[in-house]
Amino acid sequence: MENTSTLNQSDAGFRGRVTRIDGDQALKRKLMSLGIRRGQEISVLHKRRNGVVVLSNGSRVAIGAGIAAQVRLEPVAAETGTGT
Repeated sequence: MENTSTLNQSDAGFRGRVTRIDGDQALKRKLMSLGIRRGQEISVLHKRRNGVVVLSNGSRVAIGAGIAAQVRLEPVAAETGTGT
């Protein structure tokens, strides 16, 4: 079973990959226009009571709590450089 959570369950500093977006096509198109789509890596910058601010493709995007509850993420392991 997948280890996923919704975007509004993620804390500041969390890095994840979008695995699924629930909701209708209009919501999916809106998120796609903001650079948030399935397979996209995003970072949670701030978590607020009424939503989250994420970093996606180098842009900050504010997402309301209702929409954030429909975006499912899986954690992305932190990259460790070996320097070799």
